[in-house]
Amino acid sequence: MKRVALLFISIMCMMGTMPAQNNTYNIVPFPVKLKSSPGQFVLNDKTQIIVPNGDIDIHNAAFSLLERMLLAAGLHINIVNAEETPVKVGDNMIVFKLSRSISNNEGYILKVTKNRIEVEASAAAGFFYAMQTIRQLLPPEIEKNTIAANVTWAVPCVNIEDEPRYPYRGLMLDVCRHFSNIQEIKRYIDKLAFHKINTFHWHLTDDQGWRIDIKAYPKLAEVSAWRNKTLIGHLLENVNDRKYNQTRYGGIYSQNEIREVVEYAKTKFVTVIPEIEMPGHAVAALAAYPNLSCSGGPFEVEGLWGIFNDVYCTREETFQFFETVLSEVMDLFPSKYIHIGGDECPKLRWQRCYACQTRIKELGLKDEHELQSYFIQRMEKFINSKGKQIIGWDEILEGGLAPNATVMSWRGIEGGIDAAKQGHDVIMTPGDYCYFDRYQSQDKTQEPLAIGGYLPLEKVYEFDPTPAGLTAAEAKHILGGQANLWREYIPNDTHVEYMLFPRLAALSEAVWTPKANKDYKEFRSRLTGILKHYDSMQLGYCKLNL
Repeated sequence: MKRVALLFISIMCMMGTMPAQNNTYNIVPFPVKLKSSPGQFVLNDKTQIIVPNGDIDIHNAAFSLLERMLLAAGLHINIVNAEETPVKVGDNMIVFKLSRSISNNEGYILKVTKNRIEVEASAAAGFFYAMQTIRQLLPPEIEKNTIAANVTWAVPCVNIEDEPRYPYRGLMLDVCRHFSNIQEIKRYIDKLAFHKINTFHWHLTDDQGWRIDIKAYPKLAEVSAWRNKTLIGHLLENVNDRKYNQTRYGGIYSQNEIREVVEYAKTKFVTVIPEIEMPGHAVAALAAYPNLSCSGGPFEVEGLWGIFNDVYCTREETFQFFETVLSEVMDLFPSKYIHIGGDECPKLRWQRCYACQTRIKELGLKDEHELQSYFIQRMEKFINSKGKQIIGWDEILEGGLAPNATVMSWRGIEGGIDAAKQGHDVIMTPGDYCYFDRYQSQDKTQEPLAIGGYLPLEKVYEFDPTPAGLTAAEAKHILGGQANLWREYIPNDTHVEYMLFPRLAALSEAVWTPKANKDYKEFRSRLTGILKHYDSMQLGYCKLNL
């Protein structure tokens, strides 16, 4: 009976209806179809990559593998245009073929034989993700930045048909509570690409710091980017028990640095979406420009975590400020979307503000929630006029949703369900599954400080962006999912890596792999091989319960 069961599993794997049950194909996220074959293709100094002529993005996709082979293996593999080199069966080649029959522009077909590798895709992104699959199938030493000796650079023979389940697969990184330099940001983008995550949501403004240089408002870099103290340890209810590090802390990204990151991300097929918070989480900006507040200040950049009552006033000069800021931001970021926050905006100051109350009366608004909706809709009209669309946290549903807004649902899934039923696009990022600032073990003494809660690897893997109960038409509005890393308690790059990995691997499978192909036990088996890649990357991932 045991032999019959094993035979059944083997047949099912060959048919591509379930993931392979061995460690030969340690691919994360797991593809749509995989059919194993005997043998392997060995890359050496005679290997060439043949690409269609003249497409720089396809060249970038090929280069992503060449770069690793040069750094880790010392192999100088050439990229050759197909029109210049006759492709013969049996040659030691990786051949790219454009195939218009592949409808998903991130999809690909990968055929590895002993003599050659063929990759079919309809767009450069598909070729790139095929290269990431090859990268994961290669020995883990491929991740080293120094030449690894005595390694056979072999890819197991296989046929793969693959495409993502969702078009939006994201990670949000908060650099306001704690700052990451440009080189660290690039490393995060590298790891996103490795996991076939295609969106980097860059949280650039908050109460504790403003991180993007705006030429028209120089005090944002001079004042808003720096705080004079930072809370030590957890936020305590008793104010007298709080302790602070009194060292001045902060950082700012120049516009040239922003451009550098955006261009770098493009070569990794990652879109960078900026977030400029409004109308709440405003204290850092108000410290530099108190005239944008209801009270007039004075303010200082917050060294404390939490939600604060001082928000942007709804006077005209505030809208002029944001139109100017967003114009500069949109010049830097070619992304379709601009994230405008919209979350956690207390209404106390608006309730007591003559200007805000006057605006409510003049516009015939019901209350301050509708005033926030007016604020968001007005900014949406401006952003739409520049050819962009807005994303906002699910609080933008309150008081009436902006006509073309995409909702990022974080307070559970209900906001996303409501938005989808109203015909709005949705990105699911519920805290119970996607907030990577939570502990990974129930025994918190084993781990560095976190905000609280418990989000183990298996829980992340269970995440399904499409809720039950939506009609087929409504479900089409679920664009995908995203993990969020808020950094109140994550001060440095080492801690970031610990919180992200391997949970990002589980998230990547949740937003890429078909539900029918998902199996946590089998994922854990493949993850063993991926962790070896992490080790070669010298990635400081969490090793608890692995």
